[in-house]
Amino acid sequence: MFSEFDLDKRLLKAIDKLGFEKPTPVQTETIPRAMDHKDLLVSSETGSGKTAAFLLPTLHQMLVKAAPESGSRMLILLPTRELARQVMTHFKQLAEFTHLKFALICGGETFKFQRAMFRKNPEVIIATPGRLLEHIEHGTPDFSELEFLVLDEADRMLDMGLSDDVLRIVSGCNTDRQTLLFSATLNHRGLTNMMAGMLREPETIRLNTVREQHQNIRQQIVVADDSLHKGRLTDWLLTNETFAKAMIFTNTRIQADKLGSYLRSKGQRMGVLHGDMEQDERNRIMQLLRQGIINVLVATDVAARGIDVKGVDLVINFDMARSGKEHVHRIGRTGRAGEEGLAICLINPQEWNLMSSIGRYLRIDFEQRTIESQLGKYKGPQKTKTSGKAAGSKKAKQKKKDKGVKVKTRLRDKKNIGKRRKPAVKVEDKPTPSGFAPLMKKK
Repeated sequence: MFSEFDLDKRLLKAIDKLGFEKPTPVQTETIPRAMDHKDLLVSSETGSGKTAAFLLPTLHQMLVKAAPESGSRMLILLPTRELARQVMTHFKQLAEFTHLKFALICGGETFKFQRAMFRKNPEVIIATPGRLLEHIEHGTPDFSELEFLVLDEADRMLDMGLSDDVLRIVSGCNTDRQTLLFSATLNHRGLTNMMAGMLREPETIRLNTVREQHQNIRQQIVVADDSLHKGRLTDWLLTNETFAKAMIFTNTRIQADKLGSYLRSKGQRMGVLHGDMEQDERNRIMQLLRQGIINVLVATDVAARGIDVKGVDLVINFDMARSGKEHVHRIGRTGRAGEEGLAICLINPQEWNLMSSIGRYLRIDFEQRTIESQLGKYKGPQKTKTSGKAAGSKKAKQKKKDKGVKVKTRLRDKKNIGKRRKPAVKVEDKPTPSGFAPLMKKK
C-alpha cells in the first residue's frame, strides 16, 4: 500500500481519488530510496508507473520542507512535448490538494507567455531541453536553488541529439541537488558521458532490460508485397480485430498522411499525428482519441513515447521500426500496467532481415500470421540451398562414398586427374617491382 511509504496526507488523498491500490514494482523500489535524498539511476519499461515513481517522493519532500522564498525547486526534463504534457497531467492529479504550482516549457506556446510564467516563480518546471535552453540564453529562469532534477527518457534524449543541450542546462543548476535519471536502457553508449558529473554516487535500480519487456504482449508478423498491400491489410485488421483503441506507426510523415487518407476513405474513425503538425492540432487529435470520438491513431515515432492513452490494445507497425529500442517503445503503447495487448508488424521483402535482427536482439519469437483473404505474392524468404563449395568438398564426397552413394565428378576435376599440381611460388622467386633488383642470398 502507498501508506507504507509515509507520504504526505495530501498526496495520499490524491492517490485514493485516482484509485491507485498498490504501487508498481518501479514505485516500490524508487519511492523509499528517493525519499532518502539519494541520486538514482533507474531502468524500467514504459507503462510501469515511473512518472509517479519520481513525482511522489519529490513532491513529498517539497511539502514537508517549505521554501516559499526560493526559486524553482524542481526541474523535469523530457525529450518531447507529448511526454511533457503527459507528465504535466500526472502532476496536476497528484498535486491537486497541495499549493504547489508548475510551468510547462516546451514548443507550441508563445515565448512571451512562457516568460511570464517564470515570473510567477512556480515550484516545478516541466520542460523540453530545446525550448528551455532558449529561455536560459535570455536569462529568464533561475536554477541556483534547485533541489530536484529529473531526467526522464534519457536514452531518447541522446537518440534525438539533445545531450549537449541537457548538459548546458544542468551546468547552470544548483550542484547540491538530488538527481533522478530514468532510461529504458542503461546500456546506451552515450549515457555514461551524460551521467559524468551529473549524479553523485547514484544507486542503480534495474527492473527490466530492453530484452525482457512486454511479456504480456502477443507479437505477430504478417508478410506483405508492398505499401499498397500493407494498406489493405491494415484496413482488414481494423475491421476484423476486436479492440478499443489502436495505434499505427509509420517511419515517415508522408507515409502517415498517405495512410491516414486511405483509412479515412474506408470509413475508419481515425486521426494522424506527426512532428510537422501545429501543437493545437496535435492536442485536438489526442483529445479526440482520449474521448473515444476516434479510435485509431496513425503516428510517426513522435508518438511512440510519452503518450499514455488508456484502452490501446492493438498496435500495428505499418513500417518496421528502425531499431529494437524503437520497436519496444512502439509496442509499449499497449499491454500497459499488466493488461494484455496485441502488436502486429507488416513485413515486406525489404524489411524481413531488419525484423529478424530485431527479433534476435530482443529475443522475440514472432508469430507468423496468414490472412487468407488478403494473401499476396510474397510468402517470406525461400530456404537457401547448400552452397556448391560445401556440397563439393572432399569431406562431403567421402561421406557419400562411405554410404555407397555415387558421387558425380565435375568435368574440370576429370581433366586434372593424373596431373601434378604446380608448386607454390616461394617468396624469393616472386617478381619484384620494376627498377628494383631482387635480393641475392649470400652463400
